[in-house]
Amino acid sequence: MRAKLSTMFQSLQVRNYRLFASGQLIKLIGVWMMFIAQDWLVLELSDNSATALGVVTALQFTPVLLLTLLSGRLADRYDKRVLLFAANAFWTLLALGMSLLVLTDLVQLWHVFAFAALLGTANAVETPVRQAFVSELVGTPLLPNALSLNAAVFNSARIVGPAVAGLAIAAFDVGPVFLFTALSSIAPLVNVVRMRTTELHRDALLPRDERASARVVDGLRYVWRRPDLLLPMAVMSVIGMSLFNFQLTLAALAKTVFHTGAASFGLFSTALAVGALGGALSGTGRRSRPSVWLVLGAAIACASFGTLVGFASTYWLVVTLLVPTGFFMVFFAQAANQRVQLGVDAAFRGRVMALWVLVFLGTNPVGAPLIGWIAERFGAGASIWMGGLISLATALIALTWQLRRSGARLRFRVLPMPRFYVTSTDC
Repeated sequence: MRAKLSTMFQSLQVRNYRLFASGQLIKLIGVWMMFIAQDWLVLELSDNSATALGVVTALQFTPVLLLTLLSGRLADRYDKRVLLFAANAFWTLLALGMSLLVLTDLVQLWHVFAFAALLGTANAVETPVRQAFVSELVGTPLLPNALSLNAAVFNSARIVGPAVAGLAIAAFDVGPVFLFTALSSIAPLVNVVRMRTTELHRDALLPRDERASARVVDGLRYVWRRPDLLLPMAVMSVIGMSLFNFQLTLAALAKTVFHTGAASFGLFSTALAVGALGGALSGTGRRSRPSVWLVLGAAIACASFGTLVGFASTYWLVVTLLVPTGFFMVFFAQAANQRVQLGVDAAFRGRVMALWVLVFLGTNPVGAPLIGWIAERFGAGASIWMGGLISLATALIALTWQLRRSGARLRFRVLPMPRFYVTSTDC
């Protein structure tokens, strides 16, 4: 067991990564608390409008759609550590401003809209830089483990944050939650400053003069010529747009279908996050690039369970189904992320990971208003199962295309344990 745990948390032996991960954990707990408080505040200010919730989600992710590719270019040209500090500092100032508005009861719905858009701008810079920076913290041999631990940190915060937020909102209202978010975002600023630049892994980067000429279009062309990178990104773009809207749909499901309070909404988010944490930790032992079959299999499982959540008719059945949904959601996203990161040249990592963030998060502005409208018109459950069926169809089409392209065959084995398997090992 000690050997297993040592392998699972191997990247934490690297001081710079340890500082990075601890700072992110503290900040993300506050961020997830803020997401819950923000959604609850929107429902209060808009008379329980799922459409308004969809607009906020869209505004939060629209800057990702517009600015992420440019941020990837910045990541390939400039010091990622400095960029990370600047983006987190901007986030901290915004969170402080919003907490003051809420605590003084001056907040209006348009304030939340503006706050969401500005935070999205900070995220549009910070996320691709952070994704690309991990390889400089640990180097290529430990990169799969570090990426899995990143997902574990994210989902640990996703468990703690909503659970604490639900109780805090019920006890103190939303104002103190926003204030805690602002204070928690100081942790990554301190830890980025404490990192030792001499221990960063920057040997594989381009020379400074070549980095200065890095263009966004070169990164797009690079991915277009790489079907092994293009396929997981294409599948992720559809699933991210149609199914990964649980921040919106679960809030609407809790309040409009089951008529429960903030604590019950937090339980939905916590159940999803518990499964997600399991999905993240299950990939920590991976030491090589995931196969395309693993990525597509996880996508099919994620879409299938997501569809079942939408069809579930009782509160506790939803809670139960959210656990495997969360597991396969993160298992799929992490396997796809690792397949992209471990297949890209270091010189293009910033731009390629920016494109990954674009398809992972930037599709939300497209899907969120439509999902919100469906939830308001046909019910929150319908918005989930419709997204699940679209995701399932996409994953099956991608699997069919990959089978034909590689000449492989999908087979089913009953003994010793029922399972599908692929007869080709080329991919």
